Amino acid sequence: MDLFEGLLMGFRVALSFQGLIFVFLGAVIGTLIGMIPGLGPITAIAVMIPITYGMDPALALLLMAGVYYGAAYGGAASSILLNAPGESMSVPTTFDGYPLAKQGKAGKALAIAAIASFVGGTISVFLLTLFAPVLANVAISFGPTEYFALMLMGLMSVSSFSEGSTIKALISATLGFMFATIGIDGQTGTSRFTFGNVNLLEGIDFLVIALGLFALTEVSSLVSERKETGNYSSKLGSLRLSKQEYKELAAPMGRQSIMGFLIGVLPGAGGTIASFLAYITEKKLSKKPQEFGKGSIVGLAAPEAANNGASSGAFVPLLSLGIPGSGTTAVMLGALIVLGVQPGPLLMNDHPDVFWGVIASMYIGNVILLILNLPLIPYISKILKIPRPMLISLVIIFCIIGVYGISFRTFDLLLLVFFGIIGYFMARFRFPAAPMLLAFILGSMMEQSLRQALTISNGSLFIFVQKPISCALLIVALLSFIVPIIRNIRKKKDSKEVSADQTL
Repeated sequence: MDLFEGLLMGFRVALSFQGLIFVFLGAVIGTLIGMIPGLGPITAIAVMIPITYGMDPALALLLMAGVYYGAAYGGAASSILLNAPGESMSVPTTFDGYPLAKQGKAGKALAIAAIASFVGGTISVFLLTLFAPVLANVAISFGPTEYFALMLMGLMSVSSFSEGSTIKALISATLGFMFATIGIDGQTGTSRFTFGNVNLLEGIDFLVIALGLFALTEVSSLVSERKETGNYSSKLGSLRLSKQEYKELAAPMGRQSIMGFLIGVLPGAGGTIASFLAYITEKKLSKKPQEFGKGSIVGLAAPEAANNGASSGAFVPLLSLGIPGSGTTAVMLGALIVLGVQPGPLLMNDHPDVFWGVIASMYIGNVILLILNLPLIPYISKILKIPRPMLISLVIIFCIIGVYGISFRTFDLLLLVFFGIIGYFMARFRFPAAPMLLAFILGSMMEQSLRQALTISNGSLFIFVQKPISCALLIVALLSFIVPIIRNIRKKKDSKEVSADQTL
């Protein structure tokens, strides 16, 4: 079956009455779940498994795929309006989305997020259609050394190009690594840094740290600076973008959609790495890098396009190789096996309706999500109209429900408060939170990849230099660390020369 015939079959499945209903329901459910911190697509799809049991596999996967990329859309709302990212890939959205909302441009921020998500999803689905079998073979070539080098490059880029001191960013990343090592070691089975507390044996959940460092920190700053009412606006603002803004966003959205898709293809990389790298890349390329972190529309659009691109890219290893590209697609893999479908190289031949139906549904789902999200912006943004004391209370309740709903342990609530205090002091002393959170997310994966690589090489570190891909990524990581330091040294020298000339 060639590409054209496959797409026709896929659209016959997706455009059938049942197909449209399931795509629509999945998109709506995913969007609503994505807006709630603490609930993510993994939870939603896990709940869908018993519901879809006995259904036609193609229709069941349409529903689950709709939930998946719908959650990628919905995650932007709580990040922009409340500074409360519910998923790790939504964290970079807060960097410029929340400042835009504080400036009275919440409508524009939500519109940019919806448009960037649509562009990222559409471009990545087009690439998925064309290159799924080819890219699956590329994904296989990535081993432990390449994964370690890729994650190190992303972490070094985020740390080096953060606002303020590079040293403070690296200290923040080191703290993230320290928290990532807490719990039972997956390789040896020994407990690490638990201090005899059984509640720490399973480690610390991402949501505890994310909501503590971002949402509770913002609440703390609002409470401590309650007299300063002029720093936040409850206005929705215009949803319209000027022609100049569209021109400014076009290239970044296109670039990061492609990059996000390629990163999503790599099993285990996912939307988190894609969105962080997208933000850092656009900051490097921008002629106005000083605007990033203060309400840059490019800084908002880039990660949104990238994480939606990565969501589609994660289907490449799932459908072509039977390897889940993310935690969510791992749950989908289990659901497909329950339905009697084995993803892998033979899926396209044995179940072409499933393979092409999912791809076709993504084209339709992205249009449905754009149509749904843009008209809903005035209603979603009404959260800004809530009085400040009530809004602070709601954010705290959201955080408590989100964290407690994961494990049903009061200990996690204490950890939430602990990270909220850490986040407050980090913000007070200008330590960036992003490197710490990214290091925590990547810590366990980097440790596992490092151990696997050293096992293969019998403990030799030369394995990272011997392989061309990992060597190139390590060089980029080294440059991203050195270049900002050189720039800072030059700036200090220039400022000293200027001050010396002024005194003369």
